[in-house]
Amino acid sequence: MSDSVASLRRKIDNAGDLQSVVRTMKALAASSIGQYEASVLALADYARALEMGFGATFREIGPAAGTSEPFRKSVDGDLSAVVFGSDQGLVGQFNEAVADHAITALKALPGKPQVWAVGERVRWLLADAGLDVKGLFAVPASVESITQLVGEIQLAVETGTAGAPSARVYVFHNQPRPGALYEPIGKQLLPLDDKWRTDLVKINWPTPILPELLCSRTATLAALISGHLFITLFKACAESLASENASRLAAMQRAEKNIDELLETLQSKFHSLRQSGIDEELFDVVSGFEALSGTSC
Repeated sequence: MSDSVASLRRKIDNAGDLQSVVRTMKALAASSIGQYEASVLALADYARALEMGFGATFREIGPAAGTSEPFRKSVDGDLSAVVFGSDQGLVGQFNEAVADHAITALKALPGKPQVWAVGERVRWLLADAGLDVKGLFAVPASVESITQLVGEIQLAVETGTAGAPSARVYVFHNQPRPGALYEPIGKQLLPLDDKWRTDLVKINWPTPILPELLCSRTATLAALISGHLFITLFKACAESLASENASRLAAMQRAEKNIDELLETLQSKFHSLRQSGIDEELFDVVSGFEALSGTSC
């Protein structure tokens, strides 16, 4: 009986330690979600400034911008993609969801795609599907690390598509959704959308004094496009990380519920066994007393 009670006590202690770890991971995941969501909101002013710059540049360039390389329509150019996943586990179907979405979307496009994966786990899924994974990037551990990652991705994509002015570049990632943990989405980075250009031209300048281009049109447009790609990739990475932590938070909540149920069961068994042991000891004492009392009489 004592061995069974001791074994249950060890199980209860182990479950309690695991419960502490799960609660810590829950707190870290919840804190991380807020940080990544705040980083996306912080880009709003920068994105607005870029849109105003694009609108001013397109108005000065005119319809000819639609025939330039960043807007050139192409269905047979080089096909590239960046897919954001995770390096760590305990995220449910997070990697499977974005990988399946990317694989389906890329297979529907003409051409053989080359892929850059962000996260070891999503890389395995993409490689298993037969995609050509050209490179792997580690998932940032903090908001501060996203900028460096985005710079590395931009350099890799530019190098990988060098000499291919009609290259098509896509980005795939999980995006947080109200009422759900996340949703996998994809977006075309290059060539830039012509309708998007038309909508930006319609934006009114906020002051009566219209802006002028200080540099050449080509240099100005290249700088704006670089900023646009940075924002798009930064937002994709931050939203992916927020979704990853939301998935991990949900997994930890399920784990905590299971641990609570296990602890309740173990403690019930422990108290039952302990009470049974106490009852047996009392019965032995009473039996011994009665036996001694009978002998003395």
